Amino acid sequence: MFGFFNKKNSVFAPFDGQVITIEEVPDEAFAKKIVGDGLAIVPESNKLIAPFDGTVEQIFNTKHAFILKSADDLQVLVHVGINTVKLNGEGFDVKIPEKQELKQGDIIAEINFDLILEKKYSICTPIIFMNLEKFKVDFKFGRVQAGKDIIATYKKN
Repeated sequence: MFGFFNKKNSVFAPFDGQVITIEEVPDEAFAKKIVGDGLAIVPESNKLIAPFDGTVEQIFNTKHAFILKSADDLQVLVHVGINTVKLNGEGFDVKIPEKQELKQGDIIAEINFDLILEKKYSICTPIIFMNLEKFKVDFKFGRVQAGKDIIATYKKN
C-alpha cells in the first residue's frame, strides 16, 4: 500500500548507442558538470525518441537541444552533439512543436549525424538532469537500444 512512495521511474535511451559518464564528454562545460549532472550517449541511430511520457518544454531555436519534462516533473536537457549550436539547425529535422505532449518512444527529431561528423563536430550527446534537487537518480551505462533499455531510474526525494 505504501510502496507508491518509493516507486522508481525510468528514463529510456533516446538513441541506440553507448552510454558513457558525463566526465567522458569531450567538452569541459559538460565534463566538469558546469551545465549540470547526467550522462551522455554516443548515438548509433538518427532518431531522437522520447525517453519517458511527458512534454517538450523547450526546443532551442538552433534545434540542437531539447528540454523535456516527465509527467512527474523530472526535467532533462538532451544536447545533441558538441558545438552543434554552430550549425544553426542544419542537419536537425524536428518532428514536434514545443509544449507537445509525448509518449515514451515518440520521435522528437531526426538528426543527420553524417553531416555533423563531416563538419568536424562530436556527436556525443549529453543528457543533463536539470532538477536533481527534487530527485534521487541512478545512472546506467553501456550499450543501449533506443526505447528499450533504461539509462536512469529515479524517484522523488
